[in-house]
Amino acid sequence: MSKFYTKITQKLQDFIKVQKIFFVATAPNSGRINLSPKGMDSFRILEENRVIWLNVTGSGNETAAHLNENKRITIMFCSFEKTPNILRLYGKGKEIKEGNTSWDELISF
Repeated sequence: MSKFYTKITQKLQDFIKVQKIFFVATAPNSGRINLSPKGMDSFRILEENRVIWLNVTGSGNETAAHLNENKRITIMFCSFEKTPNILRLYGKGKEIKEGNTSWDELISF
């Protein structure tokens, strides 16, 4: 049975922190879903409803195009060991490029 949360609780944060891989999905208003595995210690939780992810692999062009079109993004973490679990973060995203006023602040996390 699915559980829905209004924030990323400490228990969920602890689960996220031990995952080695996660998946990022975006989609245009019309067309194919873009779904890619990610990792490399590139994900941070800033607040209970705010996260950042540094796209260190791939071109990021399709993800960025989808976010510019509709801002929808889903990030999924999953574990199949000890206590199997799947956690999806549904939200709105935006691309922040190097040189953007927010870049220097966010890259330090």
